[in-house]
Amino acid sequence: MISRLFGSLEERVPAGAPEVAVVTLIDEQDMSKEYIRKIQDNRRYYARRHGYATFFPNVTDYNFGESPRSWALVPALRHALTAFPHTPYFFALSPHALIMNPSIDLRAHILDKKKLEALMLKDKPVVPPDSVIKTFGNLQGDRVDLILTQDGEGLCQGSFILKRGDWAKFFLDTWFDPLYRSYNFQKAEGHALEHIVQWHPTILAKLAMIPQHLLNSYSVDIASRGGKDVMYKDGEFVVRLVGCELDQNRNCEKEMETYYEKWKHGVEKKTWKN
Repeated sequence: MISRLFGSLEERVPAGAPEVAVVTLIDEQDMSKEYIRKIQDNRRYYARRHGYATFFPNVTDYNFGESPRSWALVPALRHALTAFPHTPYFFALSPHALIMNPSIDLRAHILDKKKLEALMLKDKPVVPPDSVIKTFGNLQGDRVDLILTQDGEGLCQGSFILKRGDWAKFFLDTWFDPLYRSYNFQKAEGHALEHIVQWHPTILAKLAMIPQHLLNSYSVDIASRGGKDVMYKDGEFVVRLVGCELDQNRNCEKEMETYYEKWKHGVEKKTWKN
């Protein structure tokens, strides 16, 4: 069992099985049908270009007790592992985000072993600015099972990649532990993620942190999260409307419209080369 947790088992992907599943959790109670349609169109277009799959579970599919609805992300990923039993990678992307450059293939952009090793932020405090717990300095790309980014406040669970395997199941089960859900963390599953990464060496040992702009650019200038330095720039992979669903002065659907229209224009004009 130890070897299965600490070693990445390479499995041959059967012919026809998608190498990546894009997982976006939908909340039909809080999102309009039009908003959901746009999100799904965006993911499906990207997936078709690269032979990937899409998965759109609904928040109400899962039982998370009295915990905030955002916790549904964790069992949704567990569900995805079952729904796509031969898919090696799962790209978890917030519904309040758009893939803006669909020509970027995750395999070449991030997942390639040598590419990932070149991108990893090593000996980096897990929680900025000065956490004593830091990312590993000698982790090899083929030993990584969790790829995520960090902003000025901490780890980002709005856009990350999880590799299939026994470790992924262990990670998700640990993250969703009822004890952590009972803690009432200020940022719910986000703070729980930071907690387990810092205090479970088995999880830290499989984590690769990469530059934020590769996977998680922001649409707004929030000083505490990195300000203008982490805002979306033309050509980047993803734009995320970070925090729009939590701020009563913001409207996710209105904020997404500009980016959606830009993406749609690119699709119609065939801006991106195959």
